[in-house]
Amino acid sequence: MKITFQILLWAGICAGIGSGISSCRPDALDGLSPEESQVFITNRDRSVNFATYKTFSLPDSVLEISNDQAQISMTGLEPTFLNRLAQELTSRGYQRVNRRADSDLGVAVMRINNSYVGVSSMPYSSYYLDYWGYGGLGGWGGYRPYYPSYYSFYQVSDTYWMIQLIDLKNPNTADQELNVIWQAQIRGSGIFDANSIDAIITRVFEQSSYLRANQ
Repeated sequence: MKITFQILLWAGICAGIGSGISSCRPDALDGLSPEESQVFITNRDRSVNFATYKTFSLPDSVLEISNDQAQISMTGLEPTFLNRLAQELTSRGYQRVNRRADSDLGVAVMRINNSYVGVSSMPYSSYYLDYWGYGGLGGWGGYRPYYPSYYSFYQVSDTYWMIQLIDLKNPNTADQELNVIWQAQIRGSGIFDANSIDAIITRVFEQSSYLRANQ
């Protein structure tokens, strides 16, 4: 099965509740260390033999995506992330070539930072009448209280790393598409800490032992 080249923004929820509304559930990450909170999601095209690829091209920048807007970024810890990624691929037998040269694999690194604001309505309900002991819909002498609808606002933030390996060796010329044959998402606390880069790249590739050119 081919995976069409696209940026997959999987829905994840790290919600902050605003407008006077507090969370009614405990924080699932409370008490965990940054390492314990980290999640590594890898996926691959199972029809692909990764040993048939020998070279890779890796740009010297990261694609920063924020609410469907993308820009090139090369600041802070991103060079460290890219260099560590290149080292890992090289250690598995893949040879890095200039990004303008022909290569078997293209490597894309994305830093996803999405924020969404939503609104929910809390309308008046007739059960309030029974709650105050006035009995059914009769209310006070046939009247019923009226309340305007109240709204609560909430914000959802989703921030994580995404790495994709794109098949440049076998382009889909009919549809003019490139296929993503491997993808990784790195989520959790501390993933944008320079001291964590080595560990998180190592853990991603530990889940992908099939990524090897010299099998």
